[in-house]
Amino acid sequence: MTYRKVLVLLVLLFHFAASGWAQVPGFFMKDDVRKVKMPFYSANSLIIMPVSINGSEPINFLVDTGVRSNILFSKALGDALGLKYTRRLSIAGADGSTVIMAQVSPVNSLDFGEVEGNLQSLLVLEENFLELESVIGVPVYGIIGYEFFKFNPVKINYDSGILEFYRGSAMKWKPLFYRKFDMAIEDSKAYVTAKVTQKDGSKLEAKLLIDTGANHGLLLNPETTDEITMPPVFIESQLGQSLGGILYGFIGRVNSLNIHGLVMKDVLTSYPDKTSFSNLILATGRQGSLGAEVLGRTTLVLDYPRNRAMLRKGENFYAPFEFDMSGLIIKKVPNDDNRFFISEVREGSPAYKTGVLAFDEILSINRVPTFLWELSEIFKLLRSEEGREIELEMRRYIDNDLAKFSDYKVSIFLKKQI
Repeated sequence: MTYRKVLVLLVLLFHFAASGWAQVPGFFMKDDVRKVKMPFYSANSLIIMPVSINGSEPINFLVDTGVRSNILFSKALGDALGLKYTRRLSIAGADGSTVIMAQVSPVNSLDFGEVEGNLQSLLVLEENFLELESVIGVPVYGIIGYEFFKFNPVKINYDSGILEFYRGSAMKWKPLFYRKFDMAIEDSKAYVTAKVTQKDGSKLEAKLLIDTGANHGLLLNPETTDEITMPPVFIESQLGQSLGGILYGFIGRVNSLNIHGLVMKDVLTSYPDKTSFSNLILATGRQGSLGAEVLGRTTLVLDYPRNRAMLRKGENFYAPFEFDMSGLIIKKVPNDDNRFFISEVREGSPAYKTGVLAFDEILSINRVPTFLWELSEIFKLLRSEEGREIELEMRRYIDNDLAKFSDYKVSIFLKKQI
């Protein structure tokens, strides 16, 4: 074989290899650089980023390590974007009983600007699921899951609101001042171990899911092991919003959470009710998960290709974990300009004693109209300081008729309940 033929053959092999890599489903940087920095919007430490689907105008997606598949929350939106569907399937909701139907759109481009997802499959929900806006406060139209992380190290700096996406071969060595530890990737999800000291003094070595898309701090599933004990002080409450509806359970505290030498004290901990979904949790061998309330106090590196994670303390690492002191569970009216309503009032709480009821609307907070508030600011206010007075102007609708209502005012004095 002549030198020229060998050269031509090598060029062809390189071309086909490069073409083959370009056709691998995954997320890749558009330019040949070591890393790119992408800003994100943080709502209670949840990571929200604009994504363009097949060249569309960008829409907000939640970046979530707790899910395997990319999800679009609205088939009406998917139809408007011209998505093509190949099959229909059912998804079990997080409550274990709700069945959600979805269409599969197998080949799409998901563009973050400097990073693009090639050949990305989307699960498109047949019924609109836009409830996340009501609990986050900003519109969210879908979830980006495992595919975003599988080939590239990703650094999440919650303090600066910057996500750094690295070339796969980059970050071979541990950056300075980070704690490095093993991370297992099982069924497209990331797990780490941590030590939990519970209120009764017992110690739990826990396998925990890293869940950037959950707004809790530490979550423990009591049905997974008899070693999990409920604290002496806890309250019953909504724990979050999922595809299957509202999750319920209890909220208490543990004495400490030790993530490979990084120790957080008196950590708020969720204990969800047992559901039919519990069998799937048991199958993973995990005892719970780490959510945004814990992760958001760190700078976090997730290196899926090397099965490792790295952590360093964030600016608010030592800030106390505070829970709502009013007793109000407040949600935003979706697709509306900053209108907020009461979803639930915890029995026996300061708000309960004032006579506020579920479905009442908030008109102003401390004499500031609600259109000037963000939901995250309201949450922060209601966790701020025991004994603080919060003045609310409220509207109560009569017989669910928006034309019939009565307005009233109350003062709530914040009080710690856990």
